[in-house]
Amino acid sequence: MTHVSDLILKVENIQCGYDGVPVIHGISLDVAQGEIVAIVGANGAGKTTTMRTIVGLMHPYRGKVIFAGKDITLMEAHDTIKLGISYVPEGRRLFSKLTIRENLELGAFIKNDRKGIDESLERVFELFPKLYDRRTQVAETMSGGEQQMVAIARGLMSDPKLLLLDELSLGLMPSLVEKVMEAVVAINRSGVTVLIVEQMVQEALEIAHRGYVIQTGQIVQQGTAQELLDSPEVRKAYMGL
Repeated sequence: MTHVSDLILKVENIQCGYDGVPVIHGISLDVAQGEIVAIVGANGAGKTTTMRTIVGLMHPYRGKVIFAGKDITLMEAHDTIKLGISYVPEGRRLFSKLTIRENLELGAFIKNDRKGIDESLERVFELFPKLYDRRTQVAETMSGGEQQMVAIARGLMSDPKLLLLDELSLGLMPSLVEKVMEAVVAINRSGVTVLIVEQMVQEALEIAHRGYVIQTGQIVQQGTAQELLDSPEVRKAYMGL
């Protein structure tokens, strides 16, 4: 059971959509400090819309988003990042002609001191030594898995308290998905709380503490990651078991 005092994120009954057409219908969830929480479900279930609403890229018709005790429901994304939320969108979205280092530094745009940026780079390179070795390489010359690591690392450059990761596995070979998930665990161990959205249900739940299953814009199941992995409904619907 999550204690209210430990909560870093509380989403209360949000409804949101595009051009007046609702996509999510009353979603509530919470994330405690230090957790990895997974939102899993099929493509088109409303997972990305939920993430975009949390981070301030969209605003809900109703409901509330509370981060670290502060109501951020109507706050814009450039302000939520200053509070300590970082969002890594699906599809990586790197600046393909820039080097790895340049891409990473763009993730620290809220910092205006060179020392702070260098300290963040150092922390990120400790987590991803391979990126340090390739820091002068142009992003478009990297493999999909390597680009995904750069996207995650860029999301860490603002020193977030909460990292939102959207569909990390998209377009990756299974062996690379495992590497990316291992990186998420390492990030969490370094002290960052993680909310991950993923259609590869088993892979996400294997690294998460708790999870929510979303279907047609509603939460249909929730529990510890193990409870969801053991659930006959989840196994049948998402794992083909």
